[in-house]
Amino acid sequence: MPFWLELAALALAGVVAGAINVIAGGGSFLILPLLLFFGLPASLANGTNRVGVLSQNLGGIIGFHRSGAVDWPWALKASVPALAGAALGVWAALAVPDFAFRRILSVAMVAVTLWSLFNHRRQAGAATSLKPPTHWTVVLGFFVVGIYGGFIQAGVGFLVLAITSAAGMDLVRGNAVKLLSVMLLTILSLVVFAGAGQVDWPRGLALALGNWVGAVIGVRMAVLKGHAWLQQVVTVTVILFAVLLWFN
Repeated sequence: MPFWLELAALALAGVVAGAINVIAGGGSFLILPLLLFFGLPASLANGTNRVGVLSQNLGGIIGFHRSGAVDWPWALKASVPALAGAALGVWAALAVPDFAFRRILSVAMVAVTLWSLFNHRRQAGAATSLKPPTHWTVVLGFFVVGIYGGFIQAGVGFLVLAITSAAGMDLVRGNAVKLLSVMLLTILSLVVFAGAGQVDWPRGLALALGNWVGAVIGVRMAVLKGHAWLQQVVTVTVILFAVLLWFN
């Protein structure tokens, strides 16, 4: 495949992944296998994907902020343990051999998707008062999110939404928190991957362009449609990934 066509394919995939990630999560489940298909080693694909993720989260958080949907104090405090966990996760990602990472990615794709589906059904309709970001369950949850996000990234949005929903947030505000926390841990992990020479910048920038466009689309849909619509989209997205992973 000509290189320019590969970049175009990555940009188009980035639009889809960016919209999916802003609305629900799991967009990297599309991008990582695509980068591996184009011949990138697993560690290089892992680092390159984060260029698009950073662009998407930056675009998304700007959109949510303009809509007044970002609880900045809560999100920033919750992001602190996520950053601590991300430092451990990135170190592990760089230390794991290429073959092992591919196997771990395969297992994680199935496990996170199925767990997210179960967790979403269990929490659907639950209404609770909002827990503070310093509550031990929130701190522990975001620390684990940071480790996972630093290591593999794909599917981390599902985990954040599960934590924010359990803490008592609706999906609109939870999505805003997700974007900010993932953006911060992505900055940390991207710096480390780039420092180790594990970022393909041309492919990463193609993803960044597509992810930004997808994020803009995703924010508009999330804010306009609201919590009930997001519940349906999250459910459908999780089921779709579960079906795709079953046959691949």
